[in-house]
Amino acid sequence: MSTKLDLSTLQSAVRSSAAAFRCRRRLQPAGGAGDKVFPPTYAGAVYAVERRRVPGQSESVTCVLLDSVQSQANRMEAALQEAVDTGSLKLPLIVVDFSKAELPEPVGKLTSLQLPHRFADAILRDCEHGGKRFRESAVAKGLNSATPLNATPLFELCPTALVFGAWDSTGPKGGLGTKFERAIVSETTGFGADYGVKTSSRIDPLITKTKGIVIYRKGDGWTLDPEAADKDPKTKKPIEIGKGDKSGKASAVNLGNVTPTSSMYAKVVAGNDAPGGVTIEYAEQITTLSLICLRRLRFPVAKPTPDQAAANAAAQTVLAALGLCAATLAFESGMGLRSRCLLWPEGPMSWELLAKPGEKPQEFTLTGAEAVDLLKSAAANAKSAGVDWRETPLALTPSVELVKLVKLSQEQAKKSGAGTEGD
Repeated sequence: MSTKLDLSTLQSAVRSSAAAFRCRRRLQPAGGAGDKVFPPTYAGAVYAVERRRVPGQSESVTCVLLDSVQSQANRMEAALQEAVDTGSLKLPLIVVDFSKAELPEPVGKLTSLQLPHRFADAILRDCEHGGKRFRESAVAKGLNSATPLNATPLFELCPTALVFGAWDSTGPKGGLGTKFERAIVSETTGFGADYGVKTSSRIDPLITKTKGIVIYRKGDGWTLDPEAADKDPKTKKPIEIGKGDKSGKASAVNLGNVTPTSSMYAKVVAGNDAPGGVTIEYAEQITTLSLICLRRLRFPVAKPTPDQAAANAAAQTVLAALGLCAATLAFESGMGLRSRCLLWPEGPMSWELLAKPGEKPQEFTLTGAEAVDLLKSAAANAKSAGVDWRETPLALTPSVELVKLVKLSQEQAKKSGAGTEGD
């Protein structure tokens, strides 16, 4: 039987020798069991596939990754950002405001919940506060000396880094900068996977027949007139638009019909085509919040309290509540991972406390609204113990050079038609 998780229970768990809170639950496609889902693709247009041993099965089963640890962390941070944006929650945030920058495509504001490396992101490094580079400013002085044994500066400015992990590789120490272990880990996997067929087709309502038609390149566009087309500097012949088997064809400019095709998974294995989704017996999400990891953090305060151990425990409790809140807000209603990958839980979200080896874990319920209240109560308790955090955003200004770089990147993306292409 499960009970509601309250502050007193959470405090006791943190102060005890309990190892972790965990949440394990099965999910099915929103369309029902047997409906196809689409995992993320990686380099080479392939899925992350492996064999796993599963209790109750004599043989290992084929599994496919549906959402990685890094992706799940991003979803939890996005859920916290939404709670902040709606006013239901106040958290320490470092904010970069690009709204006054003259850019081809407006960026607006970015927060430490949206940047991939949190407080240590290079974007923050290249911003300013009070006329100084961020990490050289007075407000960030404590970050330069933050360690697991002195986590108070991070607690004050970016506590999510203590929950989701961070490496201060862009700080004054470079690659020798402090690393903060990830305390919460979540991953979603599809079990018993079989691979599907990719299909494609397009019926153009206007351009129905294209045989014998040649399309030429003209500047940024195209033309049917070979005399008006761009010319090859060597041969002086008009240049056909497109490359390879699309050269000169209407499909090179996304016009005309696309013949309906399908590809079997055998082609996918050979690397000749993109994957066509999977069917699975079930999906499982496993989320673990390590209390052992949080207990390694210490929070010295400027004005020592009568009991430093109590201050440490109070801050650790806040971080535990923050992790529980992030996961509950992000996942309690299921997961819309990407196009054609909406997963629906077989049961309500609940948490188990791994308190003592050999004992059955105690089960707790926690809704999103309850998780927000739990976090607020934990933060208030930590404040009374001498460990407080900033509730108003720390606003930074992007440097002139950073704005120039963003502008150049946007212009290059527009020219090449690329979105997130790297070097």
